Amino acid sequence: METKNRRGLIIACCILLLSLLAGGENLPQNMKRNCSYTVTIQTTCTKGAGTSEHVSLRFGDTKSNDIVVQHLNSKHVRKVDPLQPVVLDDISRKPFQACLVDEFQVRGQCMESPVCSLYLKLSGNDDWRPGFAQVEALEGPHLSSRYFYFRRYLPRNVWHGSDFCDKEVTPFGIRHKRTPNLRINHQLKHIDP
Repeated sequence: METKNRRGLIIACCILLLSLLAGGENLPQNMKRNCSYTVTIQTTCTKGAGTSEHVSLRFGDTKSNDIVVQHLNSKHVRKVDPLQPVVLDDISRKPFQACLVDEFQVRGQCMESPVCSLYLKLSGNDDWRPGFAQVEALEGPHLSSRYFYFRRYLPRNVWHGSDFCDKEVTPFGIRHKRTPNLRINHQLKHIDP
């Protein structure tokens, strides 16, 4: 009786293992791994443009692949000279100070097409005035973004940015080919168009 139970358990484990292996084969190659991204953000030189509050980042591609980074401040890598692409330091310091360009290292799912949307969110009571932001995909430069320009104080606790993903003009108006994902209650929620 005991050997019968063991055989059943072994068969069940083998079936489970095979189903897990078969399921992984159907995933696109880029969904099986994570990629590295360098995010560059400039803070303008306006008086009071810097912030010490938490900044979050969300960027995505036309295939609705979104990467959300809470507390981007903790991913800070270095300060860059705003006039020349020269690294000024590699030591930890407070990011998002006026007249500085900061770089951040981020890991997330691999994009299938170039990054075409980018949003920033400021949490807290400070004002912050970013100048531009850009995402560079290290595994595939062709997936990097263009520059996203802000040049205004961000509203607090709201995603603010741009979506340059493909749009289709129809007789009923502009239809976005990209399916937007909204952040609600700390979870991504899919919204059908």
